[in-house]
Amino acid sequence: MHTQEEKLSAFARLLDVMTELRQKCPWDKKQTFESLRCNTIEEVYELAEAIANSDKKNIKKELGDVLLHIVFYAQMGSETGDFDIKDVCDALVEKLIYRHPHIYGNVKAETSEAVKQNWEQLKTKEKDGNKSVLSGIPATLPALIKANRIQDKARNIGFDWEERTQVWDKVKEEIAEFQAEIDNDDHDRMEAEFGDLFFSLVNAARLYHINPENALERTNKKFISRFNYLEEKTIKQGRDLHQMSLAEMDAIWNEAKEKGL
Repeated sequence: MHTQEEKLSAFARLLDVMTELRQKCPWDKKQTFESLRCNTIEEVYELAEAIANSDKKNIKKELGDVLLHIVFYAQMGSETGDFDIKDVCDALVEKLIYRHPHIYGNVKAETSEAVKQNWEQLKTKEKDGNKSVLSGIPATLPALIKANRIQDKARNIGFDWEERTQVWDKVKEEIAEFQAEIDNDDHDRMEAEFGDLFFSLVNAARLYHINPENALERTNKKFISRFNYLEEKTIKQGRDLHQMSLAEMDAIWNEAKEKGL
């Protein structure tokens, strides 16, 4: 791999190019923090997709796109005199050192779980007690990821089940409450209870060390693969899905399952 000097040289070159683009390119010149925000979100999702696919080539590409946005924001910050890339790096390094006292101090943390708990406790101290435990969770996070973060933060201050198996009673309770609202035909209450059911399932996933976002995406991919098989086989037979019975579709679906799709 490359030396530290080569890495620093490459980063310096990127900063130089970014500065030049802001001075000379009409599109780059007119960008603002707000105009780039949605693009940044899109780039992060593209990186996440590449990671989920274990696509190293695209991970490298998408990391570059995310890095572009970081240096872009830093360049705009330097133009207004608010901050530059050095300030961003310095603040990050200081935070990393402060939140790793088991490396840079005399705190002991033998497991990743202990490190995580120390991290959250130090984050709380940084707030000087002026913010709640759940503050800092972005309002715009997707609901599934947000639910996981909420529960994780609550756990770090001891608000959790004594035994993880206890969560299943809660899941069953939420299913019963959702079914009761179905019987009442109350759509608003159905939605509320379905949300509670989702939340309890996310809780169960956390307790069993399963990332709910990854688990759901795994099922999404599995469904897509099997459905594509169903569609392709139907076309090869010269038929249309709309003309097939559910039993016929199920037979092909089970074929896909047997093939490991």
